[in-house]
Amino acid sequence: MRKKVTLKQLAKELNLSISTVSKSLKNDSEISQKTINRVHELANFYNYKPNALAVSLKSNKTNTIGVLLPEILNHFYAKVLFGIEQEASKNGYKIVTCITNESYEKEVEYVEMLNYSSVDGFILALSKETQMLNKLDHLKDLKRDNVPLVMFDRVSEEVDCDKVIVDDKHASKTAVQHLIMTGCKKVAVISTIFDLSVGKLRLEGAREEVSMHDGVTLIELPIKNIETEEKEIEVFIKNNEIDGVLGLDETAAAIAINMANKLGYKIPKEISVIGFTDGLLSKHSYPKLTTVSQHAEDLGAKAAKMLLDRLSNTSDTSENKYKTSTEIVKTSLILRDSTN
Repeated sequence: MRKKVTLKQLAKELNLSISTVSKSLKNDSEISQKTINRVHELANFYNYKPNALAVSLKSNKTNTIGVLLPEILNHFYAKVLFGIEQEASKNGYKIVTCITNESYEKEVEYVEMLNYSSVDGFILALSKETQMLNKLDHLKDLKRDNVPLVMFDRVSEEVDCDKVIVDDKHASKTAVQHLIMTGCKKVAVISTIFDLSVGKLRLEGAREEVSMHDGVTLIELPIKNIETEEKEIEVFIKNNEIDGVLGLDETAAAIAINMANKLGYKIPKEISVIGFTDGLLSKHSYPKLTTVSQHAEDLGAKAAKMLLDRLSNTSDTSENKYKTSTEIVKTSLILRDSTN
């Protein structure tokens, strides 16, 4: 194996200055083509690679983005991550991904660790615990230190940064409207995320839509313990004469279908079901689940583009540099066999 060489060693062996070697590797027009060829030939021979740390220290950039997700088993976040990585890679950036597992403490630790490691910026969805505690100093500190931050999906208005969100309230209204228009009179809203910002918006949308229709009622089932959610949903469906279900998360909707099947209800003839997030559960439930698609991959790409635009304008000293914006991703209702 050939020895690993530095820029200094290349310069010494070629009897050139370090500056000349560096410019030659960049094909600088100041350097003669003959010298450029000599430098490239020796660099290729040794398989020379620039020291990433040295480059980042000199340019004050690492071309690395820190991404914090509340969980990774959720199909929505996996697709968002894919969209982020694709957009970042296309623009010469790499990502470092951390999973908070819905923990406030882990979120704080990862933000501090990545910031210390000098990532250029952050893309983040708040953990469940962070939203419930409403403790946001670690993110406000990023703003104070002028570290670019884009929040997505689960966001807080208390943090002044760029955001990418889904039109959750409108999406929920559209879903409930479809249930009502297809004959549902007693609609149940079931969820494990009532405490989260997105859950609150979806519930608000469902309530507003039902209030606009005479003779339609809404029943709410907040699931507090995911370990008992199947039993809770089964008992709920058994004890309430419902004909429509809106699951504010994909799991709740899929379990509702399973429990309705178990209790002998015909779907969608007797109970129609709609869920959120067009993931694997939606496509492989029986019958296949009508769902609200949040276009997660597109959302991730938008979040990455917003951050990259912010990073490319770091030299801007105008007031616009400090004006944050919010992009809203429109949802789509994908009709399948669980609704009429």
